[in-house]
Amino acid sequence: MNQRENRYLTVTAINRYLKDQFDRNEHLRTVFLKGEISNFKGHSTGHLYFSLKDENSKINAIMFARNAAKLNFKPVDGSKVLAVGRIGIYEATGSYQIYIDEMQEDGIGNLYIAFEQLKEKLSKEGLFDPTHKKKIPKYPSRIGIVTAPTGAAIRDILSTIKRRYPLCETILFPSLVQGEYAAPDIVRNIKRASSYSLDVLIVGRGGGSIEDLWAFNEEIVARAIYESEIPIISAVGHEIDFTIADFVADHRAPTPTGAAEMAVPNMLDLLKYLGQLKIRLEEAMTKKVRYQKLLLDSLKNSFVIKTPMILFDNKRQALDTLHSQLLEEMEEYLFKKRNQIEQYQKHYLLKNPMSLYEPKKTSLDRDRESLQKIMATILEKKKILLGHRIEKLQLVNPLDILKRGYSVTYYQEKALKSIKEVTKGSKIVVRLQDGLMTTKVEEIEEMEYGKRERTKV
Repeated sequence: MNQRENRYLTVTAINRYLKDQFDRNEHLRTVFLKGEISNFKGHSTGHLYFSLKDENSKINAIMFARNAAKLNFKPVDGSKVLAVGRIGIYEATGSYQIYIDEMQEDGIGNLYIAFEQLKEKLSKEGLFDPTHKKKIPKYPSRIGIVTAPTGAAIRDILSTIKRRYPLCETILFPSLVQGEYAAPDIVRNIKRASSYSLDVLIVGRGGGSIEDLWAFNEEIVARAIYESEIPIISAVGHEIDFTIADFVADHRAPTPTGAAEMAVPNMLDLLKYLGQLKIRLEEAMTKKVRYQKLLLDSLKNSFVIKTPMILFDNKRQALDTLHSQLLEEMEEYLFKKRNQIEQYQKHYLLKNPMSLYEPKKTSLDRDRESLQKIMATILEKKKILLGHRIEKLQLVNPLDILKRGYSVTYYQEKALKSIKEVTKGSKIVVRLQDGLMTTKVEEIEEMEYGKRERTKV
């Protein structure tokens, strides 16, 4: 019996053995799986528990918090993903599962990159700048809606507007919101809406995958929204969904219903506000009437109204007082002016005007004598200086040199400096102290320097 019992393993032992075999298998250490998320559950610790399935099978999966924190999307049931991890056995239950290290959405990698690139490009161009955002009118009278003519989005928008603000008119611009031709159709309807005198334009659709919402990530749609003169509310997808249209639009609503609530006021709130205004207006009018009635009673009972001649008498008395003051001030002014004239008449200048002239004449004579003395002194100094300069000039005067027996010889009207400048027979002019003498050269004899030269003429 004991030998037979030793052949049986415990559940823990077999699970531990299988776990060890899984852990040792190199082919199971790094596995790349493609599938759809189901039974998704996010734990408070940050760990993610779910299943990956395809058309025929499924496998349990776990992603610990340290790896889940690196995800750039929010996993939900139905998300198609690409996962990388290892296959192992959870010993407590004996079930095998994949421990995921990395995970990304399947089929949207390129779309996500394109989304980020376009977002960065349009942001640099200023299409997201808050200064370009237009305000929504507080009480719109006509609202346009660019969305699919069927579906939950249009029903939610219309029902919300009708419930909150039935005075507003709505115009639907039926548009494709998904697929290859959706973006051009959305652009066409945004431009068409500009001719309808709209106060607000709602552009959007219900939720969906990133592929479903991609028309609202197209550049042509973003530029059409930016160029629109009508304030645009973007209402694309659910609250967690963001598209390029949301960043460019003047306002972004988390849902189509939210867009309708943002576009129109609540009629109940308006009625309540109008009721408050009515009460305040009635109170203000009552106070105004009461005040005016009291003022009227006060005027009717006033002393002036009952005896108006008293007011007239008071004014007449005041006028008489002012008239008397004016006469007194005029007499006082004339008296002062008469005194001034009499003082001027008694002034000694008027009686003896020459008394002002005599001191000035005496001072002028003194200045004239002083000026003559100064000029005589300066003239004498200038004469002496001139004499000295004449003496210096006479010392260098060539005519004075001729008086001492010297002469100047000219040939062809130029002073002769060398015998080499003339030839035999040349006519020369000799200037002496008392006149000129013309003669002819008969003989030229050159002598050494320092000896006397001899020339026959």
